[in-house]
Amino acid sequence: MGELILVRHGETEWSRDRRHTGRTDVPLTAAGEKAARALAATLAARPIVAAFTSPAGRAARTAELAGLAATTDPDLAEWDYGGYEGMTARQIRATRPGWYLWRDGVVPGDADHPGETVAQVGERADAVLARVRPLLAGGDVALVAHGHLLRVLTARWLGLPPADGRLFRLDTGTTCTLGTEHGQPVIATWNLPPA
Repeated sequence: MGELILVRHGETEWSRDRRHTGRTDVPLTAAGEKAARALAATLAARPIVAAFTSPAGRAARTAELAGLAATTDPDLAEWDYGGYEGMTARQIRATRPGWYLWRDGVVPGDADHPGETVAQVGERADAVLARVRPLLAGGDVALVAHGHLLRVLTARWLGLPPADGRLFRLDTGTTCTLGTEHGQPVIATWNLPPA
């Protein structure tokens, strides 16, 4: 059985500045493109039978630079941060002291950013996992997406509630592998920078 390879997109200006970047499509920085290119050697050494990417340009560009011919999967889109789109946690806490995304969620935004609950993100992650699990019989599957979505997906892979994604820090331009041991889901590697 193959492993599920998670790739977080390369750095953007907003990710660098720790701004919540859900549905706003911010391009990779030069450093983000360099990191994405550096992933190519690691990924080329794997028996990847399928690759999927978020519809966001930053994820698709990361996949391209990393040498993956990826199919777009809308369920790999980042958490819709609603009214908190583009804001830092510090800015949010200025009006909502003690706010924590994983516990307190988001407020609705405009029509393009209605917002999602962690449970809704978990439902999308479950849908992705249902589609890719059968493919793992033939080799590895790569998913190129976003920090919070991939953290939720990891929690769901392990059979944990979506909010337990809070336990898995994930940096830009890194890879992780999810697999099994004795038939049980495990994290094989986590948050590895490009070689």
